[in-house]
Amino acid sequence: MNTENLSNEILTTTHDSCNILVDLLCEYGVKHAIVSPGSRNAPIIIALSRCDEINKHIIVDERSAAFAAIGIAQQSDSPVAIVCTSGTAVLNYAPAIAEAFYQQLPLIVISADRPQEWIDQNDSQTLKQPGILANIVKHSYNLPAQCSRPDDIWYCNRIINDALQCATNQSLGPVHINIQLGEPLYERKPVQQSIARKINKHLPCLSAESFAQHSAAINAHKKVLILASMHPKDQLASILDNISGGNIVVLSEIIANCNATDRIFHNIDRLFTEIDEDKWASLSPDLLITFGGAPVSRLAKTFLRKLKGIEHWRIGCDSGIIDTMQNLTQKIEVSPLQFFSNITVKHSDSSYYSLWSNLAGMAQASLNTYIDQCPWSDLKAMSIIMSHIPASGMNLQISNGSSIRYADILGTPPCFNGSVHCNRGVSGIDGSTSTSLGASMVSSCDTLLITGDMSFSYDLGGLASQYNSPRLKIIVLCNGGGGIFRFINGPSQLPQFEDYFEVHQDIPTEKYAHAFGFDHFLATDEESLSSALDMLFASQKPAILSVHTNNMTSADTLRKYYNRNK
Repeated sequence: MNTENLSNEILTTTHDSCNILVDLLCEYGVKHAIVSPGSRNAPIIIALSRCDEINKHIIVDERSAAFAAIGIAQQSDSPVAIVCTSGTAVLNYAPAIAEAFYQQLPLIVISADRPQEWIDQNDSQTLKQPGILANIVKHSYNLPAQCSRPDDIWYCNRIINDALQCATNQSLGPVHINIQLGEPLYERKPVQQSIARKINKHLPCLSAESFAQHSAAINAHKKVLILASMHPKDQLASILDNISGGNIVVLSEIIANCNATDRIFHNIDRLFTEIDEDKWASLSPDLLITFGGAPVSRLAKTFLRKLKGIEHWRIGCDSGIIDTMQNLTQKIEVSPLQFFSNITVKHSDSSYYSLWSNLAGMAQASLNTYIDQCPWSDLKAMSIIMSHIPASGMNLQISNGSSIRYADILGTPPCFNGSVHCNRGVSGIDGSTSTSLGASMVSSCDTLLITGDMSFSYDLGGLASQYNSPRLKIIVLCNGGGGIFRFINGPSQLPQFEDYFEVHQDIPTEKYAHAFGFDHFLATDEESLSSALDMLFASQKPAILSVHTNNMTSADTLRKYYNRNK
């Protein structure tokens, strides 16, 4: 179609499958789309470009783009679309999509594809894309190239509605929509009345009678333990804070986002290092209630897996049965917020809460004494970093490996009201910088990433972005790389350890900082770290702080902390 005379009209693609898709993205509340440039996905880009309701972000590297989408989804609490061209582009999404699947984040993965007849015909940039992400998405959808007949339009509407409902229903998660697009790719036409049709869906809810029964069961137990693991920041923290007491104890990991509370026990690994076998019986619950993603604490899992003959409820809209502690008795399919908002607690005179409170006091005193006496190391550095984090105006992103373990031991400052995230879905070290970038793109607060040098070097693509802003700050623990392997007993005892696991290398963080327009600061001891943190937080540019420690000292210090009571 000749569009030269249509310059005063709003134009869109001639591919109606793409127009229907974009219109329905708007209907389902998608506010952000991350687009990676290409040719085959041009019709999708054209359709998106005329839609003001969706913010478009351009990130060339698909792996970085998908992790950035995770950061946006975490902060915005809404579905995020990612759009790529055909061929290997969609495979680059895979690490982040796997992470989103296990974090239950609603990413809408949209890949352009060639028409079916050109697959495996030596045409450029083609591979078998339908179902290529099947194992790490909730569902895969494939739209044919033809969308002109009434039945084609009906089918396209039905499939896209199905996909977006699948991503955004109670059990959130990524879906993959593969769209076959034939030539011509770049032709446009005037925007006409939408042919998209949203199909509404109503979600189930537990009855008042069911909530009353669960409330009665909780109140009947003398020892109720609630474990909160990876969970987005919402109103749940204050509700759980009110629930905790008497016969009910709430344990919260740092990424459960229940940090600014008085009666919830945080820093789970810190607590469990104080528990010897003589205390296990008194601290073991009669009823265990768990919710959230994969727990960070190995000690908590060890403790809870040894419990036999107890009731264990799993709260959440999981797609299957999740029995992490191997003692599940009930799966309750409502959101944790809905469940805990609707139960009525009557605390008994049980001493269960007091037992855990005394344990928490001992654990805090023991940690303070240990840190005061320990040498310059990752633990010493992290204790200074965590205490310097502003109580407000800051959200935390933490990479996997030792960084999240240190953070969970030390905790956030009192009254910290930001969110804390770590990609613990599959716990990879890839993508933490890009996830932080995505978070900083949509959050009004500063985003602070605390990461190890190996994780930092693994995601340099996250620095190569047009969206870097003063809201993004990064602290890199430079200990030579692979510090977690020196702490884990198995790898550290192998003769191949240094060559194959730790892979010691000095990451040139300062050069990377300057190359990508970041301020850079350096810390090599306690005094320089304190002053560098002040400069980092005051910087009016995106900024990186490199904290240098000795790898052997750091591993030994952490190991001795865990083993100090044995």
